[in-house]
Amino acid sequence: MTNHMNVSFKSKSVNESFARVVIAAFLAPLDPTLDELTEIKTVVSEAVTNAIIHGYEQSEDFDVYLTAEIIENKVKITIEDLGIGIENVNKAIQPLYTSKPELERSGMGFTIMENFMDKVVVESSLGQGTKVILEKTFQTTRSFCH
Repeated sequence: MTNHMNVSFKSKSVNESFARVVIAAFLAPLDPTLDELTEIKTVVSEAVTNAIIHGYEQSEDFDVYLTAEIIENKVKITIEDLGIGIENVNKAIQPLYTSKPELERSGMGFTIMENFMDKVVVESSLGQGTKVILEKTFQTTRSFCH
């Protein structure tokens, strides 16, 4: 059984919590553990925050795109912006790297994503935006078909 969803929202920091609620509701049929749900909500928060702060440089005039797909007990989540892009993805994903030290950013967003997810892919082009693809297989025997 599969399911998918697409949602977009303005690049306002208040929408980070909206994204967390949306992904939690979407994953409910998988009956994730509290730890699994917390981890997914955390990585979505990190990716959405990156899109707002770095992709759109805190402008509230643009959209962030959240898509998710469930196939059996695996989820694939994509957070995308059409912002400025990342000049050097390999550098950006390094622990403690931040392009906005003046905002007191920790530079741990991608590291957190990699620790909580089975797979993290970052695609970016300067002037065209960034796409973060997150995948996780839930260690559950509960069926999506219920």
